[in-house]
Amino acid sequence: MNRSRILKLLCLGTACVSVGLFAQQNLPLLPAPSEPRPNFGRVVEPDARFIFDQGPPPAAGRGGGAPGGGAAGGGGRGAAPNPNTAEMLQPFGLAFHDGYLYVGNTNSIVRYKYTPGDTKASGPAEKLRDLNGGGNHFTRNILFSRDGKKMYVSVGSSNNIDDTGTGNERRAMIHEYNPDGTGLRVYASGLRNPVGLAWQPGTNTLWTCVNERDNLGDDLPPEYATSVKDGGFYGWPYSYIGSHIDTRVPQREPELVKRAIVPDILIPAHSAPLGLTFYTGSQFPQRYRNGLLVALHGSWNRSTTNGAKVIFVPFQNGKPGGIEDFLTGFVVDPNANSKWGRPVGVTVAPDGSLLVSDDGGNRIWRIRYTG
Repeated sequence: MNRSRILKLLCLGTACVSVGLFAQQNLPLLPAPSEPRPNFGRVVEPDARFIFDQGPPPAAGRGGGAPGGGAAGGGGRGAAPNPNTAEMLQPFGLAFHDGYLYVGNTNSIVRYKYTPGDTKASGPAEKLRDLNGGGNHFTRNILFSRDGKKMYVSVGSSNNIDDTGTGNERRAMIHEYNPDGTGLRVYASGLRNPVGLAWQPGTNTLWTCVNERDNLGDDLPPEYATSVKDGGFYGWPYSYIGSHIDTRVPQREPELVKRAIVPDILIPAHSAPLGLTFYTGSQFPQRYRNGLLVALHGSWNRSTTNGAKVIFVPFQNGKPGGIEDFLTGFVVDPNANSKWGRPVGVTVAPDGSLLVSDDGGNRIWRIRYTG
């Protein structure tokens, strides 16, 4: 072998090692797995409920500003109505598009004819697509592309760390469809339980937030919110937060794991991020414009509570900064994992206020800036 070829091979080898080291250096440092210590907790009645008026940017450790003077409306607690009918089973996602209201059931996508101002269905649902349901992670969210030509549906896994067996097909993914339910394509995979879907302002970049796996201890692995790459793989079930291997899972796809994407925003483990939205209103101060708000439902199997709040992530030049508490106060006793509220969804109202749904207190909260 001549000297020139030896030098080329050495250079190629050095480049490969450098790329490998670069990838490893970009993996976040995570704690080692520990023994899980589940604390199942409970939702308790609060002594009082308030609407929060957003004041100046929240100080460290608090969010949502000071309580306002009015109690939250919405009537008595009572028993929640059963949403399950012949047309609906565990409905979650809603989307208005081109004269229809789309509904994401756990096992199907349906749509109803809709005219602005309608408050009830004018006819039966049209089923567009069956989805695999059953097991855990029933939510199915729906979002349309900016041009209205494609529909995106988030579909969580049926369990913690097993993608085998009947019923697990096409789960732990974000699907892409035509608006009539045809043309299924897997947009992204390896997402254990993606729930919220949103477009980053000024871009065609899709974002989601994901509930990661259980039973690796209190602090592992982090949950996350992330931009979603077309064709991207995010690790589940083989790895988490890039190529951190889950040793409990048979490694059937090592090449897939090598290209597992590290998410953009890490959130403390077991916080259970569900809804997310970018703030596009003008009612809040300027620093909130185009920032990300994420509803954390709160832990159920951690020895002390994580989550049960809304967090805010400021963006600069299209890139996320660190997470901040925005709306807190739902946790009664973190050691007993007791809460009186559990945020689920977040959306910006037409007047620029923020609406937060809460399935622990059975309320929708409205947050306004009053500075």
